[in-house]
Amino acid sequence: MAAPGALLVMGVSGSGKSTVGALLASQLGWKFYDADDYHTEENRMKMGKGIPLNDQDRIPWLCNLHDILQRDVASGQHVILACSALKKVYRDLLIQGKDGAPLKCDESGKEEKLAEVKLLVVHLTGSFEVISGRLLKRKGHFMSPELLQSQFDTLEPPSAPENFIQISVDKNLSEIIATIMETLK
Repeated sequence: MAAPGALLVMGVSGSGKSTVGALLASQLGWKFYDADDYHTEENRMKMGKGIPLNDQDRIPWLCNLHDILQRDVASGQHVILACSALKKVYRDLLIQGKDGAPLKCDESGKEEKLAEVKLLVVHLTGSFEVISGRLLKRKGHFMSPELLQSQFDTLEPPSAPENFIQISVDKNLSEIIATIMETLK
């Protein structure tokens, strides 16, 4: 398998995406993005009030993240993105952009086809009990534990033909990182 240009660390809130993603990026020398940093103020306010985001809230956010991944990967930069990406359609948006076929118009109006982002999905999985326990210990994050149930309800775990690995959050951090490194070899 050709090395992926980008790695998506996905899972529900509290699964450890940001921690795993940032640590992995520092070990690999890849660029790290936390999707939470790219939410609009409206999205943050909704989540802060305990209102789950809907597709209308998420699609522009995911398209923006796709453009960031695309730009970096096109310039030869390897990237790690920590993003919930709960549904397959969200992961497809990250890979392909809004229209399925990633076309960009250059200044002259000619369409140039961009390659899809080669993405390896790392799905961090855990039980509701384990993850809600983690969220309760967390300070200063805009995801309320109440919203966690809605995330579990929305979650569509990756499946073939998606390029993915699944890792339990019951493993410790170094085991999780080692598993991902092994997959990348």
